[in-house]
Amino acid sequence: MSVSIIIPILNEENIIERLINDLKVLEGDFEVIFSDGGSTDKTLNIIKEMSNYKIVCSEKGRAKQLNRGALESKHNILLFMHADSIIEKDVIIKIEKFIKNGNRTGCLKIKFDSKKILMRICGFFSNLRVKFRNIAFGDQGIFIEKDLFMSIGMFDDIALMEDYKLSIKLKKLYPIKYIDSYIISSSRRFEKNGIIKTIICMQKLQHMFRKGYDIEKIAAIYNNMK
Repeated sequence: MSVSIIIPILNEENIIERLINDLKVLEGDFEVIFSDGGSTDKTLNIIKEMSNYKIVCSEKGRAKQLNRGALESKHNILLFMHADSIIEKDVIIKIEKFIKNGNRTGCLKIKFDSKKILMRICGFFSNLRVKFRNIAFGDQGIFIEKDLFMSIGMFDDIALMEDYKLSIKLKKLYPIKYIDSYIISSSRRFEKNGIIKTIICMQKLQHMFRKGYDIEKIAAIYNNMK
């Protein structure tokens, strides 16, 4: 039992070195697949210079890139994570143990790379959302058995909320639970646009998605926050 770590990338030269250094100290049996959506900066050169990790080319779009990475993977557990996230060195071992105990999918506990109390609260409620609603987002390091992922149609090819949609599909079959391992995710978007304002906007977008609003409209609002 081994893990394929799948990371979508697009012009990540400012953060990719930190990520690679974090991946190099991971324990356990795993592969790393970077699914590139058309980077034009130094991202790919940095990956090639620092590692022998696999790079696959994909159409731009997080769902497309994640699915492409999954199709190219060789292991039976898939771990999806963002390029600006950091994971603990024993996470692979903990994921394998969790799956061996009869679970088929899960995620990590999230905390943000900020000491601000509002970001700590945000992380706390994100973990509560997984615990009580079984809904995880991409920055929480979703992992899943490959055959289950393929059987449910992978990520829906939509402009945004592909992670939310996956959680909804899994909730009916194998509800996502978190394991005792943290993923540290970037608070950049929150702090750039205002933490409270961003939290409110995220809740609004989730509500719009649940109510069936046009996903392209939802994605446009989200992208304006970058």
